[in-house]
Amino acid sequence: MSSVFGKNLIVTIFGQSHSKAIGVCLDNLPAGFEIDMEDLSDFMKRRSSINKPYSTKRKEKDQVEFLSGLVGNTTCGAPLCAIIYNNDIKPQDYESIKNILRPSHADYTAQMKYKGYQDPTGGGHFSGRMTAPLCIAGAICLQILKSEGIKIHAHIKKIYDVEDISFNPIGNNEDNIKKLMENDFPVIDINKGILMQEQIHKASQNLDSLGGIIECAVYGLPAGIGDPMFDGIENNISKAIFAIPAVKGIEFGNGFSCADLKGSENNDAFYVENNKVLTKTNNHGGILGGISSGMPLIFKVALKATPSIGIEQDSVNLSQMKNEKLRINGRHDPCIVPRAVPCVEAAAAIALLDMFMSFRIWR
Repeated sequence: MSSVFGKNLIVTIFGQSHSKAIGVCLDNLPAGFEIDMEDLSDFMKRRSSINKPYSTKRKEKDQVEFLSGLVGNTTCGAPLCAIIYNNDIKPQDYESIKNILRPSHADYTAQMKYKGYQDPTGGGHFSGRMTAPLCIAGAICLQILKSEGIKIHAHIKKIYDVEDISFNPIGNNEDNIKKLMENDFPVIDINKGILMQEQIHKASQNLDSLGGIIECAVYGLPAGIGDPMFDGIENNISKAIFAIPAVKGIEFGNGFSCADLKGSENNDAFYVENNKVLTKTNNHGGILGGISSGMPLIFKVALKATPSIGIEQDSVNLSQMKNEKLRINGRHDPCIVPRAVPCVEAAAAIALLDMFMSFRIWR
C-alpha cells in the first residue's frame, strides 16, 4: 500500500486535500511514552500557513484530535490514530480547470493511473496538505528519539540565489542551532532569511514561484543503525522524504560533489578521542555502507518551485483532447520551502525511529 511506511513502526496516512479530514495511524509505538502535547502543537504551527505572509492564503488551524492509542497523553500500546478536520476548503476553485492538466502537477499521471476517479480538488492525496498528518507522526517520533538522545534539526539552505550558513558537518553546531530555534523564519542567519523572503515576495508579485534546498542534521545517532543492501539509512530516509510533494533530489554528506574529488581528498580519516572512534572530516555524512557511523548525519533536500502559478501556461484539455492555455487561480504558496522544513524533520524522524527499533533489538 502506497500510503503505509515502516517495518517496525507502521505509519499509515489517509485523507485528501479537501476531504472532511486527514489523519495518520501509528502502530507499534512503544507503550508508556507520554506525548508532550504543547510541543506537538508548536511543531504543527511551524508547518501551518497561519501568520506566514510568504505562504498560501488557505488557513487551516491544524488542531490534532486523537481517536485512539492514548490513555491521557500516554501511549497505551493500541494503534494511535489522529485526525485533523479540513475547515478552509474551496473545491469550487478547481471546477474550471478539472479537465485541464496543470503543468508539473500529478494531474496527467493520476488520470492515467486512476482513470478519472481521482479526487482533483486541491490535488487530492497528491497535495502538500497531506504533510500535516506526516508532521503529526514525525513530531511524536521526534519526541521519542529525543528521549534517546537523538536530535534532528533542519533549516533552509538556499532559496533562489540566497544561501544560508551550513551546519558544521563534524558537529559543534550548538550556536547555529540556537540561532535557528530563535528565528521565526527557519534559517541560521536571520539577514539571509530577510533576503529570502524578499525574493519570495518578488516572485509572488510576478505571479511566479521559487524552489530551494533544505539541509537537515541528526545528532546523537549511535553507530550501527541500518542494514545493507535495501534497508540502509539512505534508502529509508530517502523513501520517507520523497513522500513530501515537490521533493526532487536528496544527497547525503558531500553528495554529488564527491565526484569531483580524488579518493585522498574525499576519504574521512579516522581517529580516537575519549575512547570513541570519530572522523576528522565528514564527507560521508554520518553513513558508511548504509549504516550510521556515529558522526552527525547530514543530508540536503532539493524542492522544486511551486507548480501552481498565475502566469499563463501551455496545457491540454483532456476532455476535448486539444491544446489550451491555462492560468491558475486559487490559493498557493509562492514558495513551499519554508513550510517544508518541519516536514523534512518529520520524515527523517519516522524513518530513523523505525530503524532505531531494529537497532534496539539487536543491541
